[in-house]
Amino acid sequence: MRPIDLRSDTVTQPSPEMRAAMASAEVGDDVLERDPTLARLEGRVAELLGMEAALWVPSGCMGNLIALMLHLRRGDRFLAPAQAHVLGSELGTGAWLAGGMPEALAWEGGPGRPTPAQVTKAAGSPGPYYTLRTTLLCLENTHNFAGGTVTPMAEHRALVAAAKAAKLAVHLDGARLWHAAAALDLPPAALTGGVDTVQVCLSKGLGAPMGSLLAGSKALVGEGRRVRKMLGGGVRQGGVAGAAGLVALDYLPRITEDHAKTQRLAEGLRGFGIAAPMPETNILLVPVPDAMAALAALEAAGVRALPVGPAVRFIPHRDLAMADIEEALRRIEPLAPVLRGA
Repeated sequence: MRPIDLRSDTVTQPSPEMRAAMASAEVGDDVLERDPTLARLEGRVAELLGMEAALWVPSGCMGNLIALMLHLRRGDRFLAPAQAHVLGSELGTGAWLAGGMPEALAWEGGPGRPTPAQVTKAAGSPGPYYTLRTTLLCLENTHNFAGGTVTPMAEHRALVAAAKAAKLAVHLDGARLWHAAAALDLPPAALTGGVDTVQVCLSKGLGAPMGSLLAGSKALVGEGRRVRKMLGGGVRQGGVAGAAGLVALDYLPRITEDHAKTQRLAEGLRGFGIAAPMPETNILLVPVPDAMAALAALEAAGVRALPVGPAVRFIPHRDLAMADIEEALRRIEPLAPVLRGA
């Protein structure tokens, strides 16, 4: 029985056209004279995001870390929505390497979203030299562990305005910003307004085997290139990976197909009496009575998923067709009592 892998949209395999582009990529030493293919990718992504420049990095975690290192001084506090990736899924590098003190903001504005008033209150006002200093707000769109939820453009602008009024820099973890833009039928640049830096990923939903980009002003990206080298991220003939990224961007118009697959999965699960919410993008978090028991039953049925707290996470992606979702539902139906706790 062929497994249906719904653990993440990072499990996709490079397409034949992507492999061909990688094999024939024009390359150069990116540490010395810059790699021409990476340079094309960086320029294209900067334009998509409405930013001056962009820097390719091997992973989204490195992109976020570089941003924090650019914005924070040792001991500075940074704010982020509760369960943000930079808080709980990057092994504490925000504190360890960037020297920042994280503070989580509850989701008072909706799943995955704080309110502008929370930002204002948490930022506080300057005090004596011995008081804690808050200098950065990190946003996440879409918010992974809230279930791929989207921050609409107006809310994004209000949060950024509150941060700027409090003299905070703003970094946007947009690993799946493409999905937020697709869900809102907006260009990605509409969701980056006012931010100082933004990180976007090419291996989540777009099919590249690796690579993210950190975008911002030319000055910040120039300093970020130096920090990337400090972290061991200096690449030589990076155009091989850059070519994969350029092909991955061609998949942007098809992201809504993954959203449709996720919605169909949710509808099917609800038809079995399972408490599946209606997903906003390509992430479906299904609360279950016993996540480990549910995962074991799913694995035995050839459906792969991951736990997120008391829920099971499913992420349909480009390597699965709608027929695969229907097959997953056929395999899950006999397991409904385990997933709904009946």
